[in-house]
Amino acid sequence: MIEVHNLTKYYGEYPAVRGVSFAVPKGRVVGFLGPNGAGKSTTLRILAGYLTASSGRATVDGRDVFWDPIAARRRIGYMPENCPLYPDMRVDEYLWFRGGLKGLGRSARKHRLGYVTDRCKLADARRQLIGTLSKGYRQRVGLADALLADPPVLILDEPTAGLDPAQIRETRKLLRELGEEHTMLLSTHILSEVEMTCDSVIVIHQGQVVEDGSLAAVRKRHQNQSLEDIFVRLTGQEGI
Repeated sequence: MIEVHNLTKYYGEYPAVRGVSFAVPKGRVVGFLGPNGAGKSTTLRILAGYLTASSGRATVDGRDVFWDPIAARRRIGYMPENCPLYPDMRVDEYLWFRGGLKGLGRSARKHRLGYVTDRCKLADARRQLIGTLSKGYRQRVGLADALLADPPVLILDEPTAGLDPAQIRETRKLLRELGEEHTMLLSTHILSEVEMTCDSVIVIHQGQVVEDGSLAAVRKRHQNQSLEDIFVRLTGQEGI
C-alpha cells in the first residue's frame, strides 16, 4: 500500500532523510518511531505531498507521490502534528469546507461529515468555533478532516500529542478501530501506544531506518527486550 525506496531529503547541506526505504502492506497499522529530529515528520510530509524529496521514490496504493501527486493525495488522509485549522470557523463549517476541497459532492459531504463527527466524538462541538476548542478537541477535528474522504491510507503524525491521559485512551481506542478499516502509518513518541495499536514498527534514527518488522519479529531479534529498551538502544539514548 505504501512503498518507499531510497528516499532522501536535504535542507541545504543537511540530510534530514538519508536513503530511507520501507513498505507498509495493505491493512497493516505501522508505528513510525524515532527521536526528535530523526526525520519522521519530514518523511511523512513527503508521503503526504507537503514536501518534495531530493531523490528517491514513493508510491501510495500504486500512485507515484512525485509523478502523480494528485492521485496519490486522494488515497491519503493526513493529520500533521500541528493541524493547520482555521480558528474563526465553526467545526461543521470547517469540515464542510474541507470536504469540498477533497472533491466530495453535497450528498457525500453531508454523509461523511455526519460519520466523522460521530466517529471522532465531535457532535457536541459541531457549532463551536475552532479557536475556542481545547487541544484534545482540535486533535479530533484534525483526525475528522483526515477521515472525511474515506481514504484507504491514513498518515498520522503524533495524533495524541498534548492530550491528557483520558483523551489519549479515547484516541487510542479510535485508532485501533480505524486500523480495521484503513492502512495506517502512525508516528508517535508513546511506545505503549505502538504496542497496543500497531502490528509492525519502523524505527528511524539520524535520517535512516535502523529497524523494521512486526513487533514479534523485532522483539525476537533483540532477545525479547521491551520496545522501550530496543528503541533506546537503537537510537543511542541510553545515557540521556
